[in-house]
Amino acid sequence: MEQEITHVYLMPGMAANPIIFEHIKLPEDQFEIHWLEWMIPQKKETLESYAKRMILNIKHDNVVLLGVSFGGILVQEMSKHMAFKRLFVVSSVKSKHELPKRMKVMKYTKAYKLLPTQLVSNIDFLAKYAFGETVTKRIELYKKYLSVSDKYYLDWAIENVIEWDQDAPNEDAIYIQGDKDAVFPHSCVGNCIVLKGGTHVMVINKYKWFNENLPKLILQ
Repeated sequence: MEQEITHVYLMPGMAANPIIFEHIKLPEDQFEIHWLEWMIPQKKETLESYAKRMILNIKHDNVVLLGVSFGGILVQEMSKHMAFKRLFVVSSVKSKHELPKRMKVMKYTKAYKLLPTQLVSNIDFLAKYAFGETVTKRIELYKKYLSVSDKYYLDWAIENVIEWDQDAPNEDAIYIQGDKDAVFPHSCVGNCIVLKGGTHVMVINKYKWFNENLPKLILQ
């Protein structure tokens, strides 16, 4: 009897393209990987509306969703409007309460509206907000991974991270966090798989852990 294939959809983080998943390999006799890409949001589009539009790119039933960083927030929103097999949230947050203090301050002061997102040609600026670190020594690497530089998208994405209103963790989600995550440092508490030494970009530099453990977590 032929084994049924599980379809795994991967959503990258803010401003990143799905090449960040290039090293994620799962057994092909059990899984088929599909990369999702950021779309330019419609004018004044809500995160809920955007999530519903992204669901239109899901072409299979009973899928696995995995999102990184802002992509982790997005797949949590998508999961509210679709059936799925497993939901993985990586290097992200479980609720609005885990957003770092600087983002909470931005929410109440609306200071995020003043961020110089027109400087998207400055890859170092973009990397700081997308990956939580500067890129002096790895600029070519980040040019490869960070390709969504539309100012309207960036303004929308930053606002929807900071204004995200989920009050409690998604009980169906499997949260995976690095204990060295500089962007979301408070997300290791509670029901969470913690990777020792994992940073905000651990899907890139700790891909071997994901390749080894995702199949078991999907099928458990």
